[in-house]
Amino acid sequence: MSGRLPDAPVHVPVAHMRWEGIAFLHWAYPPDVVAPHLPDGLVPQVLDGAAWVGLTPFVMRDVRPPGLPVPPRWTRFVEVNVRTYVQHPASGTDGLWFLTLLCDRAEVVAGLRAAGVPYRRASGRVLDAGGGTRYEARGRAGGRLDARVVPGARIGRPDPWLVAVTGRWNAYARRAGRLWRVPVEHAPWPLHAAAVPHLRTDLLEGCGLPAPSGPPHATWSPGVDVRVGPPRLLPTR
Repeated sequence: MSGRLPDAPVHVPVAHMRWEGIAFLHWAYPPDVVAPHLPDGLVPQVLDGAAWVGLTPFVMRDVRPPGLPVPPRWTRFVEVNVRTYVQHPASGTDGLWFLTLLCDRAEVVAGLRAAGVPYRRASGRVLDAGGGTRYEARGRAGGRLDARVVPGARIGRPDPWLVAVTGRWNAYARRAGRLWRVPVEHAPWPLHAAAVPHLRTDLLEGCGLPAPSGPPHATWSPGVDVRVGPPRLLPTR
C-alpha cells in the first residue's frame, strides 16, 4: 500500500534507474471526473475528499538492466508524467495509473508502449533557472509544459496526504486486455516545499480532463535511486 516506505522489497529487479530533480504538481478533481479515464478493475483513490492528478517532470538517469552498463543514450533524458492515484480492489493493492507520459528517447517510448504504458515522443529540457528548475517539454503529437519550480525548505515530516501521493510502490499497465502491476522500490523521498512562479501546460486537458482549477500543490525532490520489479498479472475479480 502507499506509504513512506515500500510495502515489499523488489528482490529480483528487471531495471535500475535514478529519478532526479522531480517536481510533484497536484490538482484535486472530483472522483467521478477521473473515473472514466481508468480501465476496468481500477477505481480512483480518494484522498482528503478528492481524486488527485499529478504532473511530474523530472530527469531520468542511468536506466540499465541488472549487471549491465548504462546504454550511452540512456545516461540522462527528460520525462514528464501525468498520473492519478488508484486502487485495484480485486488484489487489495493501490498505486499509479499513468494518463500519459512524455519522453525524448524513441527506444523507451517504443518499448514501453508495447508493454501497455501510454508513452509519447517529445522533446524536453530541464535547466537550472534563478535558484529553481525550469522544465520544458513539447510532444510531437501535441501537448506542452513550460514550468519554473523553486524548491524551499526541506519537509522533515510529510503529512499523510503528501506521503500518500509520493509514496507509491506500484504502477499499473494494461496489455493484451489484462491489467498488470509493476512494483518499484526506493528510499523515502527527500521532499521540499516548492513555489511555482511560472506554469503553462495543456497536458491535463490533452488527457481529456477539465482544465485544472487554481495553482497546483507543489513539492520538489532532488531524487532517488530506483529498482523496478517484473510485471505481475492481476486478478480480474
